[in-house]
Amino acid sequence: MQPGRAVYLDYSATTPVDPRVAEKMRDCLLVDGTFGNPASTSHAFGWDAAELVEEARTHVAALIHADPREIVWTSGATESDNLALKGVLEARAGGHLVTTSYEHKAVLDTAAYLAEQGADVTFVDPDADGIVSPSSVAAAMRPDTVLVSVMHVNNEVGTVNDVGAIGAACRARDVVFHTDAAQSTGKVDIDVQRDCIDLLSISGHKIYAPKGIGALYVRREPPVKLVAQIHGGGHERGMRSGTLATHQIVGLGEACRLCADSLVEENARVGRLRDRLWSHLGQIPGSRLNGTLDTRLPGNLNVGFAGVDGETLLMALDDVAVSSGSACTSATVEPSHVLRAMGVPDDLAGSSLRFTVGRFTTVEDVDFAGRRVAEIVSSLAGLQPGEKHLNRAG
Repeated sequence: MQPGRAVYLDYSATTPVDPRVAEKMRDCLLVDGTFGNPASTSHAFGWDAAELVEEARTHVAALIHADPREIVWTSGATESDNLALKGVLEARAGGHLVTTSYEHKAVLDTAAYLAEQGADVTFVDPDADGIVSPSSVAAAMRPDTVLVSVMHVNNEVGTVNDVGAIGAACRARDVVFHTDAAQSTGKVDIDVQRDCIDLLSISGHKIYAPKGIGALYVRREPPVKLVAQIHGGGHERGMRSGTLATHQIVGLGEACRLCADSLVEENARVGRLRDRLWSHLGQIPGSRLNGTLDTRLPGNLNVGFAGVDGETLLMALDDVAVSSGSACTSATVEPSHVLRAMGVPDDLAGSSLRFTVGRFTTVEDVDFAGRRVAEIVSSLAGLQPGEKHLNRAG
């Protein structure tokens, strides 16, 4: 914990840029570096930039076991989700879309837009543990289903879906399968070939790369047909036009390389910190874990505190940075749509906070946060620390 600064436990909202990533990016910005336009084919400045872009493409592809030619640069997972869903439905001139009720808003709002355009959309609910069963997805598919979109890891509760089984069910029916992997890339082993994934969304700022950069994996063989959503120049094989941001792309590539090199070790370290935090939070009167611990991202905890208003608790925790749900919806006062979809009662959903640890979290950070949450919850609930209570994990 740095003196005078809040402990940061909101890594699912965004991560700081890794210093090694920042250094690579710096070399693409200044006059003494590789600042050229990758699309400039008449001089060495452009050639050098293009070479760095392709090297980064290779690093991103390697992390998910893809061909580099299957990586399309975007501004982030939101754009990737839009390109995937709109691109497929428009290429097929409509059809049936299957997704889930607890997706990120980037998918839910895009699905709502497509429904307004005439597409038929079916929403599958997760179970009480926060898992979407492959059988429920398969049961929702129809003869006219053209696309299934199920997130790999839920951004609020961190539960991990069996995308391999879902992908296999889609492949057997010749249905395109997309997964939003913004929260899982670099933290969960992903193999797009093994898991029969046709489209996969990646976000840079979730894995220690900068904001404003992402990618969409688009299966090459057999090809997935997409209608471009941004036109002007035919960049990225016509799927996403626009001058490539070399420094951001290089940052994402380096971040993916670092994740690939340390995935197993970092997951183990982060998992130990997460469990240590839960050992603190689980002792707080009325605390309840939302979602299963058995199939969950190592760094995630989503905890409800019965009898305590979540917004009040969040405001009182001015020295611990956490969130009441997705950063993209935290301005609302409505209970989380994710927790509602899981069947969590509104009062407990409204008192739930998301804690996420990451690469720069320390034992001291976790212990401080655990003590502060216990103190504030006890104060808000009118209880004394150590008072007997009942606790359960659900």
